[in-house]
Amino acid sequence: MKTRIFAIAIVCTFTTFLYSQNSGLDDRRFWINTMTQIADPVLINLSKGTLKQNMPFESLGDRKAFSYLEATGRLFCGMAPWLELGPDETEEGKLREKYIDLTIKALSNAVDPNSPDFLEFQKPYQPLVDAAFLAQGLLRAKNQIWKRMDISAQENMIAALKMTRGIKPWENNWLLFASIVEAALLELTGECDNERLVYGVNKFRDEWYKGDALYGDGPAFHMDYYNSFVIHPMLTDVLVVMDKHGLDNQSFKDIQIKRLSRYADIQERFISPEGTYPIVGRSIVYRFGVFHALAQASLMEILPAHIQPAQVRSAMTAVIVYQMKSPANFDKNGWLRIGFTGSQINMSETYINTGSVYLCASGFLALGLPPSNSFWSAPYAEWTNIKGWNGEEVKIDSALK
Repeated sequence: MKTRIFAIAIVCTFTTFLYSQNSGLDDRRFWINTMTQIADPVLINLSKGTLKQNMPFESLGDRKAFSYLEATGRLFCGMAPWLELGPDETEEGKLREKYIDLTIKALSNAVDPNSPDFLEFQKPYQPLVDAAFLAQGLLRAKNQIWKRMDISAQENMIAALKMTRGIKPWENNWLLFASIVEAALLELTGECDNERLVYGVNKFRDEWYKGDALYGDGPAFHMDYYNSFVIHPMLTDVLVVMDKHGLDNQSFKDIQIKRLSRYADIQERFISPEGTYPIVGRSIVYRFGVFHALAQASLMEILPAHIQPAQVRSAMTAVIVYQMKSPANFDKNGWLRIGFTGSQINMSETYINTGSVYLCASGFLALGLPPSNSFWSAPYAEWTNIKGWNGEEVKIDSALK
């Protein structure tokens, strides 16, 4: 009996430690501190032209040549909405200005053929993936990053994105990588390869939807988080651009936004009272990048009406705290290690390397909402699993018809 009481006391103490129920602004500071800690080695080195020189390579495979673009595109994809808020006179606004300048320098080097850090955009097949995340970042930070790049850097960026047209995507989520590269080119230049833009969109619209906001990863359904890592966020962003340019002739965007909202509802319910979630499917070492779709729905302010934005913030904060609590998440120089929470390389597939795991940054998208938004300004709120396990009433769950 004493052992059981002791065990319960430990759990209660640990729960209290994790969930001190800080204010939204305290949570925001924690998110920013964590994001910039993750970002610094990549952006500082790339801005100086020393990324290839200093970035370590950790992997069960051999894709070192692609690792640098992986880190760059995936990190920028997640940071972009925060950067897009722009500089202001607040402490956070001044910090953003620093990272805007750093990102512009970094991305300019990444696409400069004369830079020692000119990245690989052409060799099959991986560059298509991470050019896509880079393109998604450009769509999310068009004003603060793209428009502030000089003409030469813009021309180099367009040339780099176009290099990926020589890579034929697989018949699965990869089709959306080609689509979003073309969506970015359409938005930034007014021109695109229309077939590469729409082919994947049509596949997901007409053939691969399985029901209740879940798509197949191609014809088959996989029990993993690729609906969040790639499918919902990229499909939505592509359709927003297509709609803007008069190309969404079946009004699929409105349907997709309802599906994203429902999938965000499902993802919020995945977060346990302790701030954990199911370890299932491939690429699980992308950490809280698992919640890319939930973060996207929060950023777009399309969460279901019964979900308070603050409960998503509180739940996501719990996840990030839990997942980043181990010092082994970073090596001695501050680079991310491969792992779920800490250094756990054997939880990864052979295609994953040091650069890959920077997709965790996509969990930070809601930093693109200003501090005054209720996502940040409202007090701590319990999420669905806490309410349910505490015996409180929660809305019944129902499938999207």
